[in-house]
Amino acid sequence: MPRSALTLPRLHVVTDDSVLALPDFPVRAGEVLTSGAAAVALHLRGAAVSGGALHALGMELLEVAARSGALLVINDRVDVAMALAAEAVHLGARSLPASRVRRLVAPGVLVGVSIHGPGEVASEDPVDYLFAGPVYPTASHPGGPGRGAGWLTRMVEVHAGTPVVAIGGITPARVGEVMGAGAAGVAAIRGVWQATDPGAAVACYLEAMTGSDHE
Repeated sequence: MPRSALTLPRLHVVTDDSVLALPDFPVRAGEVLTSGAAAVALHLRGAAVSGGALHALGMELLEVAARSGALLVINDRVDVAMALAAEAVHLGARSLPASRVRRLVAPGVLVGVSIHGPGEVASEDPVDYLFAGPVYPTASHPGGPGRGAGWLTRMVEVHAGTPVVAIGGITPARVGEVMGAGAAGVAAIRGVWQATDPGAAVACYLEAMTGSDHE
């Protein structure tokens, strides 16, 4: 049964080219998918990876995701997402417009978009969720300041009705602040992939989110 934005995972673990180049990446990715189960989404993102390589990797991880109940998201590469019949595709600044992608993908496929400020996505755009950031300083945007929890709250208010996932420098210790600012979930890169045990890191993030629910 297709997912909906109402069942969007709360933790989004995103790759980059350095992560995909890890010799044990498939094993580590499997740990992320099985540890988080339905509460985690794994985003395959890699600008330097060929479509064929990304498709092969996606085929392998789709099987793990199907067994665990996790969500596999293909970032930027709409063609690969369609070839895999993936449940979700995530769009960045250089991707096709969400309106065009919505017409291309199958009904029920989740479409997410990254934003860095208000006005980048119109209320009528067919988007299921948003990534908003960077909330805190991050190596992904070297030299750039974090926008802060107050900015995140404004993004949530501007895009009321669309789940907003916080991204950028978010550690488990910061989860409570971003969830308190109205985020529907958090995204992590280094906080998971640089951990000795990525499965344990996922559990740590999820525990922090559970704790924030009771604050």
